[in-house]
Amino acid sequence: MVEAKTKVKRYDTYKNSSVEWLGEIPEHWELGRLASILNPVSSKNHPNETLLSITREKGVIVRNIEDEDSNHNFIPDDLTGYKLLKEGQFGMNKMKAWQGSYGVSSHKGIVSPAYYTFEFTKDIEPRFFHLAIRSKLYVSFFGKASDGVRIGQWDLSKNRMKRIPLAIPPLKEQTKIAEFLDDKATKIEDAITIKKQQINLLKERKQILIHKTVTQGLNPNVTLKDSGVEWIGEIPEGWELKKVKHIAKVVLGKMLCNEDKGNYSLKPYLKSKNIQWLNVDINSVDKMWFSQKEMNEYRLEKGDLVLSEGGEVGKTCIWNNELKECYIQNSAHKVTVYKDNISEFYLNLFFVFGKAGAFDSIVNRVSIGHLTKDKLMNVVVVKPPLSEQKEISTYIKSASQKIEIAISLKQQEIEKLKEYKSSLINSVVTGKVKVC
Repeated sequence: MVEAKTKVKRYDTYKNSSVEWLGEIPEHWELGRLASILNPVSSKNHPNETLLSITREKGVIVRNIEDEDSNHNFIPDDLTGYKLLKEGQFGMNKMKAWQGSYGVSSHKGIVSPAYYTFEFTKDIEPRFFHLAIRSKLYVSFFGKASDGVRIGQWDLSKNRMKRIPLAIPPLKEQTKIAEFLDDKATKIEDAITIKKQQINLLKERKQILIHKTVTQGLNPNVTLKDSGVEWIGEIPEGWELKKVKHIAKVVLGKMLCNEDKGNYSLKPYLKSKNIQWLNVDINSVDKMWFSQKEMNEYRLEKGDLVLSEGGEVGKTCIWNNELKECYIQNSAHKVTVYKDNISEFYLNLFFVFGKAGAFDSIVNRVSIGHLTKDKLMNVVVVKPPLSEQKEISTYIKSASQKIEIAISLKQQEIEKLKEYKSSLINSVVTGKVKVC
């Protein structure tokens, strides 16, 4: 666990660094410039070395060439032009230095020829330099030394980078600081890991609560019968089994239309990316053209369920008029339950089905799975009496809110730990506090 108070104090004497954002530094510390600390190196023709990446989150890491999602940059067949980066050397993605995509390498390997690679020219503890240069204060300084017109692709000015100052303690003190911060960072990360595990347990608790309630109701003494459906299990004797087509109207969304075909209207629509489990994401809603007839067919009304047709098939949210007017594209189904049912009940039931793999099991997966309208309409679901659907929906809403509040509090605690870690590193590597 993280200690309540870190044993730190001020140094005895300070001097003016003459750097506004750095302020005072300990009297015995040196103020260096990166030009005097780092020497550019460029060793190529090592195509068989391990391929490395330089990331904002972790600095230099071994690149996972099997993970296509994490490999946004093309990897050429010929790697002879890639630069060698040795363990203990400093590497930098110059296009993303303003984000903090740099660090001292713990690996030997090769990086993109567009990256900068450096060796140290004076006595520097690599761990201290890594912690200092990746601290929040220094990352912001790299931002000031970068220029660009394209978002996310700001090029670092080498001349301005050379002038970036660094407060340098004596070598023994660098080692002491690195050991202190490594220890503190490990304890903080352990605490964060525990809180993330607690969040996962809360999410599991919510999932179990919803599953038990929508399949067996609220009465623990009710007599149960076998539903004959694997992912439903036993259900109360008074409940029915129905196909989706008997409890709701299903509409597959409209194919993408990017032009006005005459008296069409440009309208917002939901697609698969807008559908989250139990919630709709309207942070980025696209528009396309609809005829009047299509608007009548594809318009979302309050209480409609929206299911993902592709990707994570069956992922379901509920529409509560988050926008004044909205429609659906053909990567989503609109499910309008009939009046003798409650939308919220089937929202939760579909959540259970999805987490149990029920939707996935009926999809033919060659590449991307598709939950067709016919397959969705023939999915077997439970149909409790209307009064029970209402009671179950109300109970789940109340219990889920309590769990979500608990999750939110854990997430806030994680953010506070991250802020504490960042603040501690900033204070120590700039000499504002002395480690004992």
